[in-house]
Amino acid sequence: DGHSIVEVVEESAPDYVFHLASQSFVPMSWRAPADTMETNAIGTIHLLEAVRQSKCDPVIQVTGSSEEYGMVYPDELPIRETNPLRPLSPYGVSKVAADKLGCQYHLSYGLKTVVTRAFNHTGPRRGDVFVTSNFAKQIAEIEKGLKEPIIYVGNLNAKRDFTDVRDVVKAYWLTVTDCEYGEVYNICSGETRTIQSVLDLLIGMTDKKVAIKQDLSRVRP
Repeated sequence: DGHSIVEVVEESAPDYVFHLASQSFVPMSWRAPADTMETNAIGTIHLLEAVRQSKCDPVIQVTGSSEEYGMVYPDELPIRETNPLRPLSPYGVSKVAADKLGCQYHLSYGLKTVVTRAFNHTGPRRGDVFVTSNFAKQIAEIEKGLKEPIIYVGNLNAKRDFTDVRDVVKAYWLTVTDCEYGEVYNICSGETRTIQSVLDLLIGMTDKKVAIKQDLSRVRP
């Protein structure tokens, strides 16, 4: 809640704030759109208000998302920070709200905010609800004999830009130390991969023969 955040900010007096707290699983936002908006948008307001009311003056990294871009037409590629925002999910809408709040608090109150729009990232300890970890977990369970040799998938034709999470963290640090306040920065590799290619890569690491089966519950609306 807002009061507890005020207390934490005043006690810690941070030089930098990395606002990473969010409901970050896109499919969950369809099932709980109000909770997603509460966490991602209202939570951002609580943080920005806490800093505004405090005596400290930290640099604040506001974590947006590539999901803010949503519908992108072929003539708008590659995606730049100036692209129109057409979010296609409640999660994307919540991140647009957080993004614009970060910019607004800089313009209105002079807070040192920097907004990042990271594309997909993966790495150690990634939750198994996300596609790369989920595929890897299914394969590991097949290798250990814990499940039938079937990998359940969603839309394998979808294209994503993946970055190692450790590189994303380095980029976050650069945004608070070397970037302009009030600006927006994409964080990505600049290369797209199909989900099929990611699955093929992981299957190539096992000697088990597996079948692929689509699970429609894994396909986004």
